[in-house]
Amino acid sequence: MKPFEKPIYVTRPLLADLSEVNAAIQEIWESQWLTNGGAKHQLLEEELKKTLKVPGLSLFNNGTIALVVAIQSMRLSGEVITTPFTFPATTHVLPWNNITPVFCDVDEDTLTLDPKKMESLMTAKTTGILGVHVYGMPCDVFSIQEIADRYGLRVIYDAAHAFGTEIDGRGIGTFGDVSMFSFHSTKLFHTLEGGALTFNDPHLKPRIDLLKNFGIKNEEEVVMPGINGKLNEVQAAIGLINLRYLDEERRKRQLIVETYRQNLAGIEGIKVIEIPENVRNSYQYFMIRVTEEFGVNRDYIHTELKKYNVITRKYFYPLCSDYSCYKQLPSADPANLPVAHKIVKQVLCLPLYGNLKLDEVEIICSLIKNLKK
Repeated sequence: MKPFEKPIYVTRPLLADLSEVNAAIQEIWESQWLTNGGAKHQLLEEELKKTLKVPGLSLFNNGTIALVVAIQSMRLSGEVITTPFTFPATTHVLPWNNITPVFCDVDEDTLTLDPKKMESLMTAKTTGILGVHVYGMPCDVFSIQEIADRYGLRVIYDAAHAFGTEIDGRGIGTFGDVSMFSFHSTKLFHTLEGGALTFNDPHLKPRIDLLKNFGIKNEEEVVMPGINGKLNEVQAAIGLINLRYLDEERRKRQLIVETYRQNLAGIEGIKVIEIPENVRNSYQYFMIRVTEEFGVNRDYIHTELKKYNVITRKYFYPLCSDYSCYKQLPSADPANLPVAHKIVKQVLCLPLYGNLKLDEVEIICSLIKNLKK
């Protein structure tokens, strides 16, 4: 089988017609309002509240700053229980807020925080739980909330992979106290760079908006130490345009995921992540797990596919608990994280984006099948 002429990457950004982008920028230029909560920023906040089915939302220049502010908005301190199986930003926002991460193992099937293993990690210093909806697979939000209520903890979710995810029709951003969404260009919905916090409590909005704008209340009052986390008008305009393409992009990705599932079904040693029937799939990533029964390991498949110009991603690898800045923490001991250490060697994200052709997906699946020993 010949390699693809051009690389097929694990993802590609959704790019609207340039004429739409130019028209939107022309409007911004005519308004001469480039940032600080202009008309497009305000409109995008309102449109995203509808799309995500959330009562409260605040836009940010990126998801990491949004998550930093989420921690500040909840006034967390001491220790926060979180997952080792995530992108670096999730863990990094804790030390940036002078908080010690406490790593909890993940569930074998969902790859999200395992609530059954949380309580043994709690101390008098524990103030919150920071969960991650991995590949759009929701955390066990009901069990986590029950634990949080029992111990008086705050719950924050990293929903970077979960744009449009719903549980029984309820927006994923309504669970916990605050959720962070990433609008990076690789995401299903993007604003080039950007992010948002969603929340149910309307009283959080003023505090979050102050925190992301230097703590400035008005021309003469600065009421708290804030940061610069504002989304500008050009980014907001890109977001408004991309919302028009969202349903079409989801439809295309759904067909691609279905094609993967059909072609990879029944292959011993290949496990496909199973999104529950009552959960609306975000179609952000398509992940497989490569187990011993396949005959070769995940790294071998990753390397061999590159020879055919198919670029996959070992996402997330390595575990955050293995980073040099965290591995000395008691909770980072591999003995405490057996499931995470198992699955981190198995996961592989395959290419998924709207413009990926179905016959290309079939070829990728054939390449994988041919690697089985």
